Amino acid sequence: MPDPPYGSTLCDVWMTWRDATEQALYGPGGFYRDGPGPGAHFRTSVHVSPRFAEALVTLLADVDAALGHPDRLDLVDVGAGRGELLTGMLAAAPPPLAARLRCVAVEMAARPDGLDPRIAWRSEPPAEVTGLAVANEWLDNVPVDVVEMTPDGPRVVLVDPFSGGERPGWPPPPDDRDWLTRWWPLQNPGGRAEVGRHRCAAWAGLVRRLRRGLALAVDYGHVRGDRPTCGSLTGYRDGRLVPPVPDGRCDITAHVALDACAAAGRDAGADATAVTTQRAALRALGVTGARPPLDLARSDPRRYVHEISSASTEAELITPDGLGAFTWLAQSVGMELPEPLLDQSSGSGSGAARRMRRE
Repeated sequence: MPDPPYGSTLCDVWMTWRDATEQALYGPGGFYRDGPGPGAHFRTSVHVSPRFAEALVTLLADVDAALGHPDRLDLVDVGAGRGELLTGMLAAAPPPLAARLRCVAVEMAARPDGLDPRIAWRSEPPAEVTGLAVANEWLDNVPVDVVEMTPDGPRVVLVDPFSGGERPGWPPPPDDRDWLTRWWPLQNPGGRAEVGRHRCAAWAGLVRRLRRGLALAVDYGHVRGDRPTCGSLTGYRDGRLVPPVPDGRCDITAHVALDACAAAGRDAGADATAVTTQRAALRALGVTGARPPLDLARSDPRRYVHEISSASTEAELITPDGLGAFTWLAQSVGMELPEPLLDQSSGSGSGAARRMRRE
């Protein structure tokens, strides 16, 4: 049996899932520390089509207008990968808007070679943000502990970080028990929960950095009453689903309790909240996947081929059983929510979003 890629000391050592994932993803030699980046292992919206970045530029322009067109507009990408989203947004932004942007990529990995010099590279978000902060598939990579209900009560699940084998450990600590009681209560033996307390804290920390502006989280999510019975831990490597073994050779991800994150954001000072699907939000921002008229194939075949290809990738962004099923959680500080998010928020349309405003 070969040594783990980040060192042999972890062989046969039982760890909590949170500690093991933290080491596997972000420790020395971890999955996100080295190598070609997430795009080599799974397709995110950023990699599927430039229309995703273009749609976020439309949203950014709405934020800019709501803030009164400040001299400097912050654009922060948390969990930036190799800077693909900010690169695409800079390319799509009108020059007058691009000239006022302070672009910050927040990522644990080293700055990639050849990145646009207008993009700052940091391991933490700026202390103050006036503008738009995007967390695209970030929260699902904030490590979580796993708790399973046993005949003796809830127990923290321990994992062998090399083999992925599991065994029950100790009862969850009080803070985790409180979070579970509120957001993911376990009742039946065998039921599992992924404790999102640290994700809530991470999201609240981002919202607190907003001086004025909008924070947007994009992730697969779930809400109380519709949690996955056995959890959602998943591994990805080389474009394939693999067992979630925290050995540093695959991504480890789990869906996000975004209702809990929204509550944490409100506690952190968010003035308004909207929750919607990626399909609804992108359609409101102009991404429709509409095919070009057939007449174009006769009058301009080259353009027709280009537009039919573009329509195909647009459709992938909004397909209901794929990327379109992502949840968008948007929370604002010191500004109204942009209309595309208000109009498409879950519940009863814009009225539902307005009822979620902080008193």
